[in-house]
Amino acid sequence: MGYTTLLVERAGAIATITLNRPEARNALDLVMRGELLTALDEVEADPQARVVVLTGAGGHFCAGGDVKTMRTKRHTAAEGRQRVESLNRMVLRLVDFPRPTIAQVDGFAVGAGCNLALCCDLIVAADRARFGEVFGKIGLVPDGGGTWLLSRVVGLARAKELIFTADIVEAAEAQRIGLVNRVVKAADLSTETRRIAERIAAGPPLALRLAKQMVNRAATSDLASALDAEAGAQAIAITSDDHQEGLAAFFEKRAPRFTGA
Repeated sequence: MGYTTLLVERAGAIATITLNRPEARNALDLVMRGELLTALDEVEADPQARVVVLTGAGGHFCAGGDVKTMRTKRHTAAEGRQRVESLNRMVLRLVDFPRPTIAQVDGFAVGAGCNLALCCDLIVAADRARFGEVFGKIGLVPDGGGTWLLSRVVGLARAKELIFTADIVEAAEAQRIGLVNRVVKAADLSTETRRIAERIAAGPPLALRLAKQMVNRAATSDLASALDAEAGAQAIAITSDDHQEGLAAFFEKRAPRFTGA
């Protein structure tokens, strides 16, 4: 399918979705929000795609909402809610996407762009990447799931500090506080992200999907519920062909060849 704001490519088991509005630092306009939903549907329908890498064109990940469109008119409360609800659909789809996702971040990931990265399972950042919950600078509150996602990875107090101050933090600091998983040299960003994606893609698709579901739900469930979910998921995984392949590979001292069955 053709897109006006995205590039969608697959190489082997890795699908890459590139935000492609470099002239606007890949700001999330309404068209991009809808196209990202469609792109995720396209990737999910491809059985060969095991991992999704989300990145941005032109040296930046995403500058958040399209501020230029906000300036053209004063929005009503109903219009403001409608804009965020279109974003919410995208957030839920990406967070709950049934395959592992990696945000490959260079340049700015600020505002809704920061939260878009947080929607992914892992974040690999260039050493020149910058992150920030900058909504307060234009008199807005966090959206894109930031109030929920950020505190899960950096803790409640740190999340409030980042939101209240609207500070932009460098990649090294983002890693120190747990906002990103890895920081690499900008020249190595694509290579390192690809290496991690390929390692994950070699894993058991069914087991990874089940594990992702359980980890995502853990923050809002109690221990008993989590244990029950683990029992149910293990009942599915233990009957899979991939489990038998994993056992065979273990005893034969070779790398497993998982198929997702």
